[in-house]
Amino acid sequence: MNLKRVLVLAPIVLVVVLLQSFLWVPTYEQQTKGNPDRLLKFIEGSIGDAKILNPILNADTASSRITGFVFEGLLDLDEELKLRGRLATAWTITEEAYLLVNSDARFPDGTPVTARALETRIREGIARGPLTGLKALVTDIRRMPPQEQTATLPLPDQTTVQVRVRLPERLKFTLREVDQDFFRRLKPILGDGYESHPTPERWIDVVPAEKREAVRSRFSELAPVSEHNPVITFSLRKGVYFHDGHEFDAGDVKFTYDAIINPKNLSPRTSDFEPIKTVDILDAHAVRITYKRLFSPAMYAWTMGILPEHLLNDEALRREMDQRVLSEAAREKFGMRDSEFNRHPVGVGPFRFIEWQSDELIRLASFDRYWEGAPLYRDFYYRVIPDLLTQEVEFRTGALDAYTPLPHQAARYKVDDAYQSFTSLGFSYAYIGYNHRRAPFSDARVRRALGMAMNVDEIVQYILYGEGERTTGPFPKNTPWYDHAVGTIPYDPEGAVRLLEDAGWKKNAEGWLEKDGKFFEFNLITNQGNPIRKAIMTIAQNNWRKIGIKCNTQLFEWAVFLEDFVNPGQFDALILGWSMGIDPDLYQIWHSSQAGPHQLNFVGYHNPEVDALLLRIRQEYDLGAQQRLTHQLHRIIAQDQPYTFLYAGLGTQVLDKKIAVMQEDGAPAKVTPTKAGDIFFHFNRWKKLELTPTF
Repeated sequence: MNLKRVLVLAPIVLVVVLLQSFLWVPTYEQQTKGNPDRLLKFIEGSIGDAKILNPILNADTASSRITGFVFEGLLDLDEELKLRGRLATAWTITEEAYLLVNSDARFPDGTPVTARALETRIREGIARGPLTGLKALVTDIRRMPPQEQTATLPLPDQTTVQVRVRLPERLKFTLREVDQDFFRRLKPILGDGYESHPTPERWIDVVPAEKREAVRSRFSELAPVSEHNPVITFSLRKGVYFHDGHEFDAGDVKFTYDAIINPKNLSPRTSDFEPIKTVDILDAHAVRITYKRLFSPAMYAWTMGILPEHLLNDEALRREMDQRVLSEAAREKFGMRDSEFNRHPVGVGPFRFIEWQSDELIRLASFDRYWEGAPLYRDFYYRVIPDLLTQEVEFRTGALDAYTPLPHQAARYKVDDAYQSFTSLGFSYAYIGYNHRRAPFSDARVRRALGMAMNVDEIVQYILYGEGERTTGPFPKNTPWYDHAVGTIPYDPEGAVRLLEDAGWKKNAEGWLEKDGKFFEFNLITNQGNPIRKAIMTIAQNNWRKIGIKCNTQLFEWAVFLEDFVNPGQFDALILGWSMGIDPDLYQIWHSSQAGPHQLNFVGYHNPEVDALLLRIRQEYDLGAQQRLTHQLHRIIAQDQPYTFLYAGLGTQVLDKKIAVMQEDGAPAKVTPTKAGDIFFHFNRWKKLELTPTF
């Protein structure tokens, strides 16, 4: 395949398609003639339909786009990417820290440790030294009596065990803020070996007893010597209503948490909320959230949309089962994922749901009782148009109001005065992912060789028309977490062949790679409607063929692609992309525990060192230390090559010049992107004017 020749021909094909398409797409003037309501409708195109309109269940861009309008979280990010209140008006972050009274230990002077002596020495140490630096941090110290706790633990064989923990006395410290070094700062009183003496197994009973060995490794977790419990207290906004008129309150926050951690719901967000110990309702408009351990991404998790308890609790689901006259067998399996709510969502966001015509459109309408004021657009339409060339035709004739042009189209919009054009490096990247559960992709040498055989620079130059940058790892390039010192994998087909030979793959007489009598042959898949991914697929197939690999390719409609291949992990290799945030926590994508059905580590990547780093990043509240950890993570993943990291795209979005942001005084202002390149931040105040404004 001659790559340059194909790309030279592409613009000619485009012109033909455009000329043909203009014959049947009505112009904007034709649409608005006698129909002034068109100015009140915002119509956006998408290559794929939404999957499930529930913020705790979806994991695809299309669904997230819609739920972002229908639902709202306690927090979100402002224009400078700092957290701001939404359903929460204020919050405080404190900590409760627990220290077990270790009667096996001795103080540095040889005196035995008792609860009273431990409390006395720490209080005196804070008051007179050597712990005076803790005066401003510690607000209270109290002795806790022995406690008994029970838990049910799952086992790998799908059974469970009951565990009873009889904790001895502990000291509870209330801290003004989270301090991950708190227990280290107590060492002048405790000495160096305080945490190494306890034998927690004497405090733990397991039923059935024969399963004790299966959970022994968790004993120190069940009865820790020291424990950090960060606490977030949210004050909630009053006078907020769901789209059905029901008032939002603290019960909805607790219900959303309960729904996420319910294993029956298979929420891909579970790992963000699993660190929570309790969610306590203080009153109708205040919740107190206590964490089991240090978890620095905690605040970002609460940008998750809040669900209506009254429409999805057990009683509501029973009513739905009764209305649908489900059989007993169906009722046994019925859960939130099966509810009609996921196609008819009700939230508190600026737009309420109206209709969903599968593979055609989703319609939302402005919510008059939205707490911040109703959006100026009366209707929002999300149209499914799999072909991006058709999207452009409809945008240029006014049938769409927003459009993300292909890279080869972006340049002309930047010089076209009829449109507003916005270009930025997004929080996303494209990749080829390999299923590590299947041979030969479990071998890092093979994955690296596949990457070395790909000419990614050529993809950026000729497929993206320069509208992208090479990327080498799992973080967005425009965040401090990305390690720019990590070099790109070189395009080196000969080196790739040597690596494959080292892994046991030899070329046969016909030039194909073989090992143990089997050809190196696999299937590469991606979704329909994305010509860039389709082009990458063809290039990858040809690049790999040159070194003796047979790669079969196939395109699938987006919903089928997700449901039948990605979610259950039933694929060899795929082309996809991640749209990220600024939070450095990538636990959901890379931790080995997140490789099950409907989870985000669908390639099945497993590296114990990476697992440990992901946990450390989650527990680190110091930004400088977080950056050092993320750079280390970046280097390891770049070495392992679980993906072939391709590029971070330069995203260009275009709008008609008549669209403006309406200010409080009624004057129009330019649409401007946020620090992250988001042009829709002020969308609720957007309006399309009859005439182009002069700014």
